Amino acid sequence: METGQVDPRLPDRWLQTVIESAARAPSSHNTQPWQFRLEDGGVSLHADLHRRLPVNDPCDRELAISCGCALMNLRIAAAAAGRAYRLELLPVGGDSPCLARISWEDGDPDAGEAGLAPAIERRRTCRQRFASSAVPDSEVTALVAMAGREGARLQALASLERRAVARLVAEGDGIQWRDSRWRHELAAWIHPRSRGEGLTVPAWVAPLARFAVKTFDMGGRLAGHDRQLAENAPRLLVLWTDGDQPHDWLRAGQALERVLLAACASGLQASYLNQPLQVASLRPRLRQALGEGNGHPQIVLRLGYPTRDLPKTPRRAWADMLQSPSG
Repeated sequence: METGQVDPRLPDRWLQTVIESAARAPSSHNTQPWQFRLEDGGVSLHADLHRRLPVNDPCDRELAISCGCALMNLRIAAAAAGRAYRLELLPVGGDSPCLARISWEDGDPDAGEAGLAPAIERRRTCRQRFASSAVPDSEVTALVAMAGREGARLQALASLERRAVARLVAEGDGIQWRDSRWRHELAAWIHPRSRGEGLTVPAWVAPLARFAVKTFDMGGRLAGHDRQLAENAPRLLVLWTDGDQPHDWLRAGQALERVLLAACASGLQASYLNQPLQVASLRPRLRQALGEGNGHPQIVLRLGYPTRDLPKTPRRAWADMLQSPSG
């Protein structure tokens, strides 16, 4: 359904806007692995397990983080619509695809959350090089506080840590691209923009791109490129959680999106270099390189000022995002 059309399952325009905003969240390979169910007095968020990435994300960790980002957008958009709410994570247990439930309550909305709402439409993932402009320490301090509000920690990397992480990013590229199963999974998510999902390319390019990704190991070339992105980013950040279970991943996603939106409000954009987290053998080495002691790194984030306007990433149709009460 195009923006501006009212779905008959949505009783109020404000609620449609809230869910549209939730769906603007980032996700691995732009899989958009979420569904929303309208309930009496609230909305629940469900994982869409048909959109899993079993090779890249075998434990559904990144899937849960992506859904946590959507949940943060849902909270922010609800606050901007003047609604207070009560949030429950994993309301029916960790084995259920129901990840969260928001129930509307009387009272004043969170003004801080409402203030982030305009950034939802402006946030982008910037995969190009950033401008050389430095990101002030005051901005990083504010983002650290944003992550802390969601029970996560944001670590700004010093030069020695940055070089170590950059080497692990490059090594992760090599490991992933040597895996034909990983390449086939990546290729399956290369789509024309008209599909509204996945890693989008022009329609005539899509079959060629899928063939190339499935056929050729491009890890060596991309390793050098990504290592330079990590080493030269104005800021390289790591998001941590205390635990490494589904509720921690949901908290990580909410913290990540709060950080991304606060950064966007200051003119910053971000992208991800998560290879050392996606390759199981590299995760212990990443923790050792970061020297943070207890905790679990969840996201490696490069941050800076973009050099040009970035296009909006497409989103899938309403029919795919709304779950029927019996679904």
